[in-house]
Amino acid sequence: MAVIHHTTLTPSKLELLTSWLPTQPWYEGNGRRPELTKAGGFRLDDPQGEVGMEFMVVTDVSGDRPVSYHVPLTYRGAPLEGADRALIGTTEHGVLGRRWIYDGTHDPVLAAQLHALFVGDVEAQDQNVSDTPDPSVTRSFTGAAASGPIRPTAVADAPHATDIVVDAATAEGTVDGGRGGRLTMRVTRVLRPGEADIAEVADVLGHVAAGWRLPDGAEVRGVFAVVTDAPR
Repeated sequence: MAVIHHTTLTPSKLELLTSWLPTQPWYEGNGRRPELTKAGGFRLDDPQGEVGMEFMVVTDVSGDRPVSYHVPLTYRGAPLEGADRALIGTTEHGVLGRRWIYDGTHDPVLAAQLHALFVGDVEAQDQNVSDTPDPSVTRSFTGAAASGPIRPTAVADAPHATDIVVDAATAEGTVDGGRGGRLTMRVTRVLRPGEADIAEVADVLGHVAAGWRLPDGAEVRGVFAVVTDAPR
């Protein structure tokens, strides 16, 4: 169980993301400095209790229209080996001390737990309260269950998403579709209200959907990630 400490972060997550977001290929601000507000999200627990994981939504209100971004984050007490390019920044936590904050799509712990969420082996947790499931986060999966560890093999950005390719062998040696046990978890980066986006991705085996708040206070839902049986 991840314990959520209500304390200070210096610099804050929003301050770090304000510098990091414009460097990402899916950022729609054309180099403009974003004006970010926290708009929602959820957490997952690390079974080992070492890595914090948050699927954060931030909304940029700097342009003519607000744009909501989905930014999976991992929080670590030491650098993640080989992940320098995924480092968003470091911060001083009021209780835990120095924390390294990463783009979670490059973190193998987050990849494994996201897969576990797809298949129903774990529950999404409340973003702000310890040991509290978030039933508003929904998921589906129609493939075969993996029989061993989930091993990320590649991460690539798309115009509005990030693809995490993993090896996920089943007892029969493959996932549905017979592609050698490889799955692609496509993490939505630019969120759009509505769940119709699921149908726009070929070979979909499952999805994760959740909610966030618009600047006018409206509550909306959309697709945070889908999983397919084919490297994209």
